[in-house]
Amino acid sequence: MGGTDAGILERGIIYDPLPSQKAFHASEARFKGFSGPIGCGKSQALCQEAIRLSYVNAGRPGLLGAPTYPMLRDATQATLLEILDSNGIPYEHNKAENTLTMRDSGSKILFRPVEEFERLRGTNLAWFGLDELTYTQEAAWLRLEGRLRDPKAQHLCGFAVWTPKGYDWVYRRFLANGRSAYETILAKPYENRHLLKKIPDYYDRLKASYDETFFQQEVLGEYLSMDGARAYHAFSREAHVTSLSAVPDLQLRWALDFNVDPMSSVIVQIVKSKIRVLDEIVIRHGTTQEACEQFLERFGKHRPGVVVYGDASGHQQHTTGMSDYDVIREYFQVHANVPVQYRTPRVNPGVRERLNLMNAKLRSARGEIGMQVDQKCRELIQDFEQVLFKADSWQIDKDRDRMRTHLSDALGYLIWHECRPERPIGEQPRRLLG
Repeated sequence: MGGTDAGILERGIIYDPLPSQKAFHASEARFKGFSGPIGCGKSQALCQEAIRLSYVNAGRPGLLGAPTYPMLRDATQATLLEILDSNGIPYEHNKAENTLTMRDSGSKILFRPVEEFERLRGTNLAWFGLDELTYTQEAAWLRLEGRLRDPKAQHLCGFAVWTPKGYDWVYRRFLANGRSAYETILAKPYENRHLLKKIPDYYDRLKASYDETFFQQEVLGEYLSMDGARAYHAFSREAHVTSLSAVPDLQLRWALDFNVDPMSSVIVQIVKSKIRVLDEIVIRHGTTQEACEQFLERFGKHRPGVVVYGDASGHQQHTTGMSDYDVIREYFQVHANVPVQYRTPRVNPGVRERLNLMNAKLRSARGEIGMQVDQKCRELIQDFEQVLFKADSWQIDKDRDRMRTHLSDALGYLIWHECRPERPIGEQPRRLLG
């Protein structure tokens, strides 16, 4: 690996780059990016470029980073070590300092999460590379730009890979402003022949699991405007609102969002994998006990029982010494004569994943409708129609109307628990970002 100029070390490495990866490595820009859909080989390109520059800049320090420490450890760093090990490239890994030294070149690679970007000040760098840049604050990138100043470097370079996330700062800096020092390679969907050889139906699976907008961004790698866009864009009254009644011999699913005003929950059944939202409970300035009372008034005689879902905050203890889930358990033990199960997370799912699952159930990229909502669920229907994203982000705007988001959040926890793929398909074996 490396060039042929005098003083630059070389080492052979097994790597059959795709056309977009080859263009990325060939770029001589001071700052370069690799933008593309999932499955296009971004992580491989990132780590191969880090190895290449560690040989080009023999004996000089570089930095490999990711938005969070779990992602750095379990995805970025794991990919780099796998490449080094499979090619027999010698290195020393100092786990205490989270650094790696390439024995051939003497170059040191610093592994750093960039969420606390003020800690990135310090040593001069010959190069740096960041994974999933669209999850990183612009300030972190700018701190690293300022550190790219090693006077003994053969080739100074800052680089990053990412999946598009609207017209955010990454788009503006790398694609929109026409800066001469920046070059971005746009990977094409369906380009990864290595992936398709192993998993021929890879993209068909994603089309069944993703809604149309998420499919366009994640699988096709398109830049989409999120400015004021509906969070639940796949919903329409014509396709989803109807009159429903409970199936007598099928258990109920009760999903709660523990918000004091309003205390919100939905009652659901799952029939042949289709989500059927039967009813909603909305109590202004309500308590968890009041929600239990209303649930049992409406469905207390449903013999097959109920499964309880909710958000992670329900595990937090209040001044009474009891959590919201404790309140539900105690109330049902005293007042109900039906079996109760609990499927409650300790950590909430990421907003982006939860919204994708909701929209995919409303209408998948294949056009399949997987959810129906009873017409009396007026507040949930308003959520589907009125909850918006903040400009150019995947953040839900919770400030526009205090009544909004709570019921759709509650339903989202249930769908995340029941409808997410057992093993998410993609470049990483499991989701690492919230």
